[in-house]
Amino acid sequence: MPTTPTGSTTATGTASATDSKPATTSATSGVDATGTTGLAPAEYRDLAPGYLNTATLGIAPARATAAVHAALDDWSAGRPATEAYEEAVAAARAAFARIVNVPVTQVALAGTVAGAVGLIAAALPPGAEVVTYEADFSALVHPFAARPDLDLRLVPLEAVADAVRPTTALVAVSSVQSADGRIADLAAIRAAAAAHGARTLIDATQSAGWLPLDASLYDYVVCHGYKWLTSPHGAAFLTVAPDAESTLAPTSTGWYAAADPYASPYGPITTLAPGARRFDARPSALSFVAAAQSLALIEELTIPRIHAHTTALATRLRTGLTALGHHPLPTPSAIVAVPDAPTLATRLAATPLTFSTRANNLRFAPHFYNSEADIDALLNAAS
Repeated sequence: MPTTPTGSTTATGTASATDSKPATTSATSGVDATGTTGLAPAEYRDLAPGYLNTATLGIAPARATAAVHAALDDWSAGRPATEAYEEAVAAARAAFARIVNVPVTQVALAGTVAGAVGLIAAALPPGAEVVTYEADFSALVHPFAARPDLDLRLVPLEAVADAVRPTTALVAVSSVQSADGRIADLAAIRAAAAAHGARTLIDATQSAGWLPLDASLYDYVVCHGYKWLTSPHGAAFLTVAPDAESTLAPTSTGWYAAADPYASPYGPITTLAPGARRFDARPSALSFVAAAQSLALIEELTIPRIHAHTTALATRLRTGLTALGHHPLPTPSAIVAVPDAPTLATRLAATPLTFSTRANNLRFAPHFYNSEADIDALLNAAS
């Protein structure tokens, strides 16, 4: 999901964690520079106030940037820590599995959402019916649209569950919408799919990291970690339910998907890895060096705590904007969308606040590193 698309609005004071220093105290202790308690202030001492754009790009904690800096130093000195890379990959895979509640054997590594979805799309037989939200993110929708021999049915988000029928092979939807933060009715979609024998594919890129998700309830879950999981681009995941493994062919995997990758890197792979690991894409090492640290922090904070924090901030923002005469969408999401607000956009563009625009919405996305002070700064600027 692009970080600098046409139509996005980013003020001049965009926050960056590139030069963050390693944390020396507990990630959950301390007070941020605004004087209000954040969930991990010791990890975000260099984060400028007013960064409300996690739905575009999450900010890495200090421990992640420190780990990447150390890895780069070793690499540039001719001492690449390849064993440490593999340890980070394993740690990130295991942490993601715990965060979304599946066994680690059900987690495959991916480089992008589109690549993981493409694996699923390629495995569908000609004529298979796929139901998806008509305005969902392109990385989820286009791999199916790129196959003209599939029957792709595009419907409104609220109609996805009702659109499932006996001829449906797959239902694909983002759990939270990128453009406006709306949350899909996953329970209804899951029930409809079960009633008609359809498989389910969930894109959790805009939800994993703040919204509790039980990936074990779905056939496939894809997630890129560079938003709410505060990881770099290139650290993405695909979960595959055990009874769905046979639906996929490992045609886009290479030596890393072997049962023993380093023992047989040449010629056809004799024995693929068990479980979902047979669908691994070769991981971007430095991305996973950082991801292992970021996911560890999220586990320390816990998803329930992050969910309570982010949604409270989002509710504070919606309530405040409504009181000022604006009309944010009334969805219980960590993403706050305000449609058709050109005057507000102009006013906020002159501030150091960082936000984005999507599909004619102003989009604000507070995360665990934000505080009430960030919300109040936006409301003050909007008044």
